[in-house]
Amino acid sequence: MKALVFLMMAGVAAAAERYDVVVYGGTPAGIAAGVTAAREGVSVVVLEPTRWIGGMVTGGLARSDVGKKETVGGFAKEFFTKAAEGYDPKWMWYAEPKKNMAVFEAMLAEARVKVVRSAKLKDVLKTEGMIERVTTEDGVVYEGGQFIDASYEGDLMAKAGVSYRVGREAKSEYGEALAGFQPMAVRPRTNEVMASGKAGPSYIHGTPAKISALDEKGEPIFGVVKANAKPGSADGLTQSYNFRVVVTQRDDLKIPFPKPENYKPERYELLRRLIGSFPQVAFNRLFHLGEIAEGKYDLNAQGLFSTDYPGGNTGYPDGDWTEREKIRRDHIDYIQGMLWFLGNDERVPEELRKEANSWGLCRDEFADHGNWPYALYVREGRRMKGVQVMVQDDCQRKVRKPDSVGMGSFIIDCHIVQRIVTEDGSVTDEGSFPDAPTQPYQIPYRSLTPKPEECGNLLVPVCFSASHVAYCSMRMEPVYMALGHASGLAAVQAMKGGKGVQGIDVEELRKKLKEQGAVLELDVPGALLVEDMAGLVVDDADAEFIGEWTHTNYGVPVNLISSHDGGQGKGEKKAVFRLKVPEKGNFDLRFYYAAAANRASNAKVTVIRGDRKSVVEVDQRKLAAFFSLGVAKFAAGEEVIVVIANDDADGIVSVDAVQLLPVK
Repeated sequence: MKALVFLMMAGVAAAAERYDVVVYGGTPAGIAAGVTAAREGVSVVVLEPTRWIGGMVTGGLARSDVGKKETVGGFAKEFFTKAAEGYDPKWMWYAEPKKNMAVFEAMLAEARVKVVRSAKLKDVLKTEGMIERVTTEDGVVYEGGQFIDASYEGDLMAKAGVSYRVGREAKSEYGEALAGFQPMAVRPRTNEVMASGKAGPSYIHGTPAKISALDEKGEPIFGVVKANAKPGSADGLTQSYNFRVVVTQRDDLKIPFPKPENYKPERYELLRRLIGSFPQVAFNRLFHLGEIAEGKYDLNAQGLFSTDYPGGNTGYPDGDWTEREKIRRDHIDYIQGMLWFLGNDERVPEELRKEANSWGLCRDEFADHGNWPYALYVREGRRMKGVQVMVQDDCQRKVRKPDSVGMGSFIIDCHIVQRIVTEDGSVTDEGSFPDAPTQPYQIPYRSLTPKPEECGNLLVPVCFSASHVAYCSMRMEPVYMALGHASGLAAVQAMKGGKGVQGIDVEELRKKLKEQGAVLELDVPGALLVEDMAGLVVDDADAEFIGEWTHTNYGVPVNLISSHDGGQGKGEKKAVFRLKVPEKGNFDLRFYYAAAANRASNAKVTVIRGDRKSVVEVDQRKLAAFFSLGVAKFAAGEEVIVVIANDDADGIVSVDAVQLLPVK
């Protein structure tokens, strides 16, 4: 239980508080950890470096990205259920920020968790691989048996000497197709699509037209950079940050968007050029407006130029609090200036100005912060290099983990990292991923723990151990809450058992999580997983693709994801599967695809064995579990190459998997 001891600091007796569990970061993950630990009968303090608890969920992000709702349970489900009380059921996941705050406050009070606000971390004392105490900038010392870093930045983890990374890995490090520098091609949109928020394809990321990136001197305009990096190369950059602005058109709530103190209209030259390319562009094509309860909307970034501020966050993850506050203030000026520009600059078409001014801030939200959201959206800070690093495969193919303590299911979603100049002088965005689905995946306990030689009493449920690519799917608040729930229980078990966090009984932890409603596995009826299939199976995730292919979870494909050519670029696209025969014998070579009425009836599949080739046409309009390419004798170690091409195809060509099945 809590005790009061005294330390000598610079010759002055200073009080030190002792708790069983010290949580740094009053984020949703930190609150989940603190509440679940306190419910086990231990003393808990939550240290929050800002004036407000709740992180993004109370600080602006009111329309949480949930993914598959079936994967959300435990503390997260309890919180969202409480926050939805009194609303229409359709707002189950989308309560007002002020309601989210009230629910978090009530849960902390009920569990008797002490919360200290404005408690920025200053020092960490670690002895023989164990954290003994932390000191905040006001000189208060907090001793503890177990520590949890639930901050978005990972400050406690870093000061404790735990290995971490900031930025993107190279494609070669973990074999991730989406890793590293990722320039995007222009994704053209029609004027009709840009003028309507309802018509046409989605417009989340991507440049919609060729737009000049240069000024009259041939230099990049504000917000655009020249980049000489090679695709797939590593760097220290993260996806862009923003504020999730809560807006409304309700006359009784609406406050006009403010003009920032540091307004610089030249910052919006690219926005002006985008509008010039689409003079009738709608307000909700520049911003994503996600409706929440009570006629309010969560305004988020989408497209080439929006509330994301590419490059504006450089230096934030490892920066001190002075640097971070400067970056935070700059983001406020940038986004407020953008909304002011759209509503007041005479170069903006009148109709768009009227539309922008029909929206405003909510007078009953963030009243102690000028009605502006509290939290800068730190989409990605530091990432621990722990016992297990989650990578792209873990979100798409190798989804089962024996020590699962939570689940994720959101797409691999990276907002713009940079806007760059192309060879012809136009602008494109870099770093975001088109069409990168996942399947529901398990998150291992090992990804929450540092390496045992680095620290034995620290758990990290936000800046957990993951590559940049995997983090882009895992970085959702319901996932953070699930991992905070697991961390709270694990910390108590480690404390009571006198063990390091790496040595706890994970099965016992999993049992308790399940008893408390956590979702640790999700079975999809009829799903075929590679690990459960007989013989040798090569999934499309391991195929070599030539040309641009789309990856989708249409139907129930192998590992829940298949690929198709989009029905375009005939003769330009191929998918290559390579298999090495494990032993000699007779095998049935099978080809899996996702059948549909719009598929090709003549998809060409070539089987290459040494200098022998055979070509088979597959009618992909026919529903079938698989298509047999033939039964034959194979030699041990023989390489078999299966190539699916879209030459002369009369529909969309689908590829899913290739299987080599032993036949007696």
